Amino acid sequence: MTDPQVAIFMLALFIFVVLLGFPIAFTLMAMGVIFGYYAYFDASRMNLDGSFLDTIVAYLDNRIFDLLVNQTYSVMSSDVLTAIPLFLFMGYIVERANIVDRLFTTLQVTARNLPGSMAVAALITCALFATATGIVGAVVTLMGLLAFPQMLKARYDVSYASGVICAGGCLGILIPPSIMLIVYSATTNVSVVKLYAAAFLPGFMLAGLYLIYVVGMAWLNPKLAPRPRDEDMPDIRGWRLYWLLLTSFVPLALLILSVLGAILFGLATPSEAAAVGSAGGIILAAAYGALTWERLKESVYLTVRTSAMVCWLFVGSWTFSSVFSYLGGEQLVKEFVISLDLSPLMFLILAQIIIFLLGWPLEWSEIIIIFVPIFLPLLIHFQIDPLFFGILIALNLQTSFLTPPMAMAAYYLKGIAPPHVQLTQIFAGTMPYLAMVLISMILLYNFPSIAMFLPEYFYGH
Repeated sequence: MTDPQVAIFMLALFIFVVLLGFPIAFTLMAMGVIFGYYAYFDASRMNLDGSFLDTIVAYLDNRIFDLLVNQTYSVMSSDVLTAIPLFLFMGYIVERANIVDRLFTTLQVTARNLPGSMAVAALITCALFATATGIVGAVVTLMGLLAFPQMLKARYDVSYASGVICAGGCLGILIPPSIMLIVYSATTNVSVVKLYAAAFLPGFMLAGLYLIYVVGMAWLNPKLAPRPRDEDMPDIRGWRLYWLLLTSFVPLALLILSVLGAILFGLATPSEAAAVGSAGGIILAAAYGALTWERLKESVYLTVRTSAMVCWLFVGSWTFSSVFSYLGGEQLVKEFVISLDLSPLMFLILAQIIIFLLGWPLEWSEIIIIFVPIFLPLLIHFQIDPLFFGILIALNLQTSFLTPPMAMAAYYLKGIAPPHVQLTQIFAGTMPYLAMVLISMILLYNFPSIAMFLPEYFYGH
């Protein structure tokens, strides 16, 4: 086998091993070290006439081990990746500050005259909460505990209610401060500030399409979302409603504006803004009487666990990618795609189909860290802006949480749903939202200014 063929075999073997259920980060490192040892092996350095110990030392003198150590150091010293644990901590502490349940209750009462009022309130809460945390699982779980039982109690269709929670909870992967965009920035060297600016309008466009679908379906078929009965609604009227709105929405809005505004207007780096957000989250939790030692300890634990997962994924993927490129796999893929003589549109469609299919067995982190670098050299050939490509991917990756058989959002919801709710009902509820994602991608391609307007306005070309 030639080196490029070995590289393709390495990629295929990785996918096969992952499908068997092995941990992805450590599989990447193992594959990188094993195939890297082969790639960097230099027979001329072997001291076969020396002692047994000299021979062993000579065999261990392989550059793959230096590469693994250097990649680990690069990940741990990355300024961009520093923002990840800080944003994660902000999200986890806000999640436990009892703000979201107040916000949902307020919106639920405010929107009571709209078709599907509870679903509308849940979607708006998800969108707002997404701007305070980039953690998909946390949003789906929290809203599944908070809004889903109330919708079922109000006689909402199970699939209709499930789709709302799953789709709304996934908005955090797109709407800043998305952790996914930070990972994409670290992978591609695209400015995370520009990515945040570019993701705002597409993120809220997608949320708007979700709202149109939810209200439209409830209007066309009232049985899906019956109008709430008085006993289903909180008894909040008059000044109490405005006070609850003031104490739930305004603090969260100020926290979001202080963090994202500081980033977009260049007042702070993402890491500095995330640190401010973490401090603000602690202050909010204390103000609402929700800051306990147990909640703080739990937030720190979840932050460390998730950050460690992302960091080891980077160590493994960068080692794997370096070996894959050294063996010529990246060049082979590039030459093959160029030989197809595709137009930029056809390349974009092909790339998005591949990412969509990868979303079935893999999570977004593996797709971004492992497979996006394979596409990067091709973006230059097809004259596609990596910033624009990143927003398309962020939209596309919504589907990886909603599409069976993996559909992690569906499994998050099933884990906390009542026993009578079937996984097939949840899957059925998520399917229409895949069409909304597709429509948003078509709109974004035909009107690139949806993503590019804010970066160009604030930062120029």
